[in-house]
Amino acid sequence: MVSTEIAVTGLHFAESPTTGPDGRLYVSDFYAHQLLAVDPSTFTTEVVAEVPGQPSGMGWLPDGTQLVVSMRDKRVLAVAANGTTSCHADLSGLARGATNDMLVDTAGRAWVGTFGFDFYAELEADPAADPLFGPGANPPTADLIRVDPDGSAEVAATGLRFPNGTVTLADGTLVIAETVGAALTGFTVGADGALGERRTVVDLSTAGVDGAAVLPDGICVDAADGIWVSDPVSGRALRFDAATGTLTEVVTTSQPCFAVGFCGDDLRTLVCCTAESSNPNVAGTRRGGRLETVTVGVGGR
Repeated sequence: MVSTEIAVTGLHFAESPTTGPDGRLYVSDFYAHQLLAVDPSTFTTEVVAEVPGQPSGMGWLPDGTQLVVSMRDKRVLAVAANGTTSCHADLSGLARGATNDMLVDTAGRAWVGTFGFDFYAELEADPAADPLFGPGANPPTADLIRVDPDGSAEVAATGLRFPNGTVTLADGTLVIAETVGAALTGFTVGADGALGERRTVVDLSTAGVDGAAVLPDGICVDAADGIWVSDPVSGRALRFDAATGTLTEVVTTSQPCFAVGFCGDDLRTLVCCTAESSNPNVAGTRRGGRLETVTVGVGGR
């Protein structure tokens, strides 16, 4: 077990750390409504776009166009080099609740998770509520949406227990973290983008401290098909072998860890996005969010 070093402070709530084609690390700061670029050698940050609808997951089309989820208005935005945004896909007719994390695959298909319920309305009614990580949290199931490169979209999978971080394995399997379901769930992806052969890749129901469940948030995959999983409840990042489901490495963070990704020339720097809480009534009112780093043995793919 190793611990991280704190690289960036002063964020509200960082999510979806992803290395872009230019080699910089990009993160979404939810409650600052900003898309940030981070120099992986100095960890200085730059605002590259404003996303009033609250940014989350991101990725790049094969032509280099950056996409980012705009959560509250349920859109996927294209980000121009000058920071202006335009609508790539409007998911308001498909998404139940806010849109969330996203993976853009090598074919340019964007896989977008949804909340499945009005998370923000629940927090307005009870500002101290924790509908995802709190005791007895049991939100409705939610859908995964596929956005094709032309911006057309359809529901790709239903009945997911809060679909969150998403990766693809070397064999093309799509793996999604089901936060409330305490599992990493895999799908075979057809040539037309249709999902089939749903299966549990890693059962996290007893993988936590003292046999407790791990409720996975963001995930990333390394070159050996090891899946790093953020464990917000215990303030850790965990690596599981996708082939066996075995826990192989544990990293501890200074506060709850909500997302993980890779950066650096060799992609061996694991970046952990941490915050006191994901509740906007907490994280949105103070800048306690951090990027924490540790060097790992196997880098990102």
